[in-house]
Amino acid sequence: MFAVIRTGGKQYRVKPGDILKVEKLDTEAGAVLTFDDVLAVGDEHGSKIGTPTVAGATVTANVIAQDRLKKVIIFKKRRRQNSRRKNGHRQSVTVVRIQEINAA
Repeated sequence: MFAVIRTGGKQYRVKPGDILKVEKLDTEAGAVLTFDDVLAVGDEHGSKIGTPTVAGATVTANVIAQDRLKKVIIFKKRRRQNSRRKNGHRQSVTVVRIQEINAA
C-alpha cells in the first residue's frame, strides 16, 4: 500500500516503514504525527485519487529526530567587476518514519 502526502509545500510518495526528511515541523522526537493532506492512496488492486484530497484518509508517522541537512553554498559573481559574494545555510528538517496508512 502507498500514499501520496503533501507537507511543507512538497509531495511525497510513502509506504509503511519509509524514513522521510520533511520540512521542519514543531514537534519533538518520539511524537506521533498524523498527515491529513493525503492526495492519493493505492495498493495492488488499484488506486484512489483525491479531488484534491482523499476524504477520510490519513497517514500516521513517528518523529525520529530534528536534524539539519548539508550546507548549501550560494556563490554570486559579477564578471569583470571584482564583485563576489559567498553565503551558505543549512536547512532544518524533521526525520519521520511512516507507521501506517489509513484509507477510509
